[in-house]
Amino acid sequence: MQHSFSTFIIILAAMLSGLPLSAGKPRKAEKMLSIGMTYLQDHFHLYDSLQYRIFTFAETGYNEVRSAEALCKHLEDNGFRIEKGVAGIPTAFIATFGTGRPVIGLMAEYDALKGMSQDTVPFRKPLVEGGTGHGCGHNLLGTGSVAGAVAISKWLAQGHPGTVKLFGCPAEEGGGGKAYMVREGCFDGLDAMLDWHPDTRNTVNTESGLANVQVEFTFHGIASHASGAPDKGRSALDAVEAFNFMINLMREHIPSSSRIHYVITDGGKAPNIVPDKASVLYYFRSPKRVVVEDLLNRALKAAEGAALGTGTTFEYERISGNYERLPNAALSDLVYANLQRVGGVRYDERETAFAVEMMRNSGYADTTAFALVRTVVPASEDGLSPWVSSDVGNVTWIVPTGSFRIAAFVPCSNGHSWQQTASAGSTIGTKGLLNAARVLYLTAWDLLQDPSLLEQIQKEFRERRGADFVFEPLMGDREPPFDYAR
Repeated sequence: MQHSFSTFIIILAAMLSGLPLSAGKPRKAEKMLSIGMTYLQDHFHLYDSLQYRIFTFAETGYNEVRSAEALCKHLEDNGFRIEKGVAGIPTAFIATFGTGRPVIGLMAEYDALKGMSQDTVPFRKPLVEGGTGHGCGHNLLGTGSVAGAVAISKWLAQGHPGTVKLFGCPAEEGGGGKAYMVREGCFDGLDAMLDWHPDTRNTVNTESGLANVQVEFTFHGIASHASGAPDKGRSALDAVEAFNFMINLMREHIPSSSRIHYVITDGGKAPNIVPDKASVLYYFRSPKRVVVEDLLNRALKAAEGAALGTGTTFEYERISGNYERLPNAALSDLVYANLQRVGGVRYDERETAFAVEMMRNSGYADTTAFALVRTVVPASEDGLSPWVSSDVGNVTWIVPTGSFRIAAFVPCSNGHSWQQTASAGSTIGTKGLLNAARVLYLTAWDLLQDPSLLEQIQKEFRERRGADFVFEPLMGDREPPFDYAR
């Protein structure tokens, strides 16, 4: 009788956790239950509150002081040892729990975007006109990874060997924070890394994405009165425009999988003054970093020609640089299996009404897209889009990394939109981050329990990376661009 009652409790708890059970397999049910899954099941309101606090902070890259502190405080309260200011970055940190091997890493991001301010309502309503907001859901990403790390720590605290490390990674949005952390050795010594991102679907990442560099070109000319003495001036803005024109001509003669985009960041002060300084910010992307380097070298020749033709000079600054991702099929398969166990996100009546109105306000009359958030999409059908760049790519060349996406946004928009900001601050976003935490927990549990899984994952990693690999940061030896997002 006692055994039957215990089995009933295990099955009931697993059902409440949303995990599938196989009839007649109480051991599997017990494995799926675990203290970490129960912890996540019981702490929805805690993590809903934490993600919303970071949502309201909405701090841009390298400025995430309050966001990083909130995450560190929660980790510290749960027994993690915190190392702050790693890699010389004030808002980067490493939180560690446990001892010995294996050592499993998780990554947290928490930077916001300029111009993405939005209230948690299903229509366009900035909290601050032109202000910052979490249009990429990094308030969810950071909180979900922290929740997963704490869940793992609850299991480790029962006397199990192994270590979990949570990496607080600033400035993913263009600042390349992880590239600087890789350069300084922050991710050395890990056995595996787990990574996730909010999305409108549930799937694993199996494609390599794009490598990229972010480069600012600044031209210097001679100021003069544009009407009274134009012959005395040499326009830096003319140089920028000539440079942009040549790059646009170059687009016809680059690999079709490459991408080039730019914005003029400084075009002068007034029309009646010949600009003596002008700047333009470029992104160069390609599936292979060697092609990115070639695109940049060609752009430097174009900049030189633009300067010669306009009587100006130029300088350039690499702000950030990211490798393409190095996939790991063995780890992706493990992540996918756990993603299937957890399943998709289900809206309650209030959330459904919110989503329907948001879709209507976004021009989406068909609500069948709701089915997408409730299901898990095989990577072969809809993996990581090949045009995505991320500083996660740098990490994948240092430690085998498994990445996945969780439906934390209402499926009616593209990335970096008011719809995704509004979703990110809602309970829809919280449900997504907790599903991500469950996948992180279950995958880490598997890796901590079964050394043969890590052996297979690391064997593939070594073969794909090659024996002679040396990490060469694409941004060189420069300091992190602390003021780029101000």
